[in-house]
Amino acid sequence: MTPEHLARLLRDGEGLTVEFKRAREALNRDVYETICAFLNQRGGTLVLGAADDGRVTGIAPEAVAQIRKDLVNTLYNEQKINPPMQLVPEQLELDGQILLVLSVPESSQVHSCNNRVFSRNEDGDFDITGHSQLLGELYLRKQLSYSENRIFPFIHLDDLRSDLIERVRHNVRLQRSGHPWAELGDLELLKSARLYQRDYQTGAEGISMAGALLFGRDEVVLGVVPHHRTDAILRVNDLDRYDDRDDIRTNLLESYERLMAFISKHVADPFYLEGNQRVSLRERIFREVVANLLIHREYLNPFPAKLIIQRDRVTTENSNNPHGMGLLRPDDFAPSPKNPAIARVFREMQWAEELGSGVRNLFKYARAFGGQDPILSEEPIFRVTLMLPQYAAGSAPQRGAESGAESGAESGAESGAESQEQRLLAVLSAGPLSKAELASRLGLPAVSGALNRTVRRLLAAALIEYTLPDKPNSRLQHYRLTPAGQARLNQQDPTL
Repeated sequence: MTPEHLARLLRDGEGLTVEFKRAREALNRDVYETICAFLNQRGGTLVLGAADDGRVTGIAPEAVAQIRKDLVNTLYNEQKINPPMQLVPEQLELDGQILLVLSVPESSQVHSCNNRVFSRNEDGDFDITGHSQLLGELYLRKQLSYSENRIFPFIHLDDLRSDLIERVRHNVRLQRSGHPWAELGDLELLKSARLYQRDYQTGAEGISMAGALLFGRDEVVLGVVPHHRTDAILRVNDLDRYDDRDDIRTNLLESYERLMAFISKHVADPFYLEGNQRVSLRERIFREVVANLLIHREYLNPFPAKLIIQRDRVTTENSNNPHGMGLLRPDDFAPSPKNPAIARVFREMQWAEELGSGVRNLFKYARAFGGQDPILSEEPIFRVTLMLPQYAAGSAPQRGAESGAESGAESGAESGAESQEQRLLAVLSAGPLSKAELASRLGLPAVSGALNRTVRRLLAAALIEYTLPDKPNSRLQHYRLTPAGQARLNQQDPTL
């Protein structure tokens, strides 16, 4: 969130999805009731360091670190918030004061605070623990809204792979001493992770779809979701079919490992220093990309998920239950979990970041990796496009080697123009953009003469077109791919 966005939020005031709390020296106890109510209803934004009327009161600088620590630790404590929700506040400055902003998603689960269930309306938070009708309606809405909660009462423990449950138990034991899952039996762990649930409308109870997808034997996974598939494809030389492929139809834990292995096999890992320590850009970037592909999928949709490695990019596609439409940016999007129970297991395994942080890290490292920001498009089919470094996709030849007979200056100029055209086509693959948006997506400080020339070349070649063809100079003008441009992009023709 930007300071400007925060200022607008404070001016607009509190409401169903916005709450302000004073927190000069410490947190008030009702902070957690608000978080619980947001989780149970439509999510919301909690601003710490502001009065009810939106005045900035700030947090004392010496208290910020302790308040952040208390907030994170308490949200992770199932004795306080059950089931726990891993969230991290964002620190911002406004009017010379420090504030903390916590983006709370709507959860697929019903949460309690101090063993009381809270809900939310325009007047604030209210306790519905003793109201059986309101509780029943809340549970029913969660069941209908999140397919991962569907209960399969005839799946038994021996239909799951106990070795995978043990892997999770072993992993969390290594990650954090005293982790609540570390010493639990298989059934108790499933219940703690909300992978074994009870339907309070029908009385049915059992393992959920999320539990089956995470830990089920292959025949169980395909019995619950018959169309379940993740297609990993390398398409560099054989553009009509593929150079390598892994057709993955197994549980989500092994799906993650096979996808990461496919990436490691075909995508280079350029040298990169963070401070004085070398880190793996490939690991940090694709851990988030692969986890997103598996965590945020709508599993009732038969659209097969894909991870496609091409000459200069990696693209992923998965069915999605969108909470908005358009391109996502790390500074203006509201994180919303599609399958929170699945996501929690991935986070506990250290295979995914807490909600929101993963997207910020993806943008942080992608430019160093492939030279430009990733493109994340939130639509019924969620798409991620990530540009690769020069030596990606193992067998792909360098551009310089393909044109070695040309003179150095001429080759460099053509290569630069070619690269700019390819990048612009890739950016437009996510949807129409204005020229200013194109400049931003290409990492340019402003619309440049080179960008204008590239746009004119692509218009002349009929690879892109105006969205307002009768008003080429309109301030509302945007550009989009033509079918020919999309075909050229799919072919990845090096003579573009």
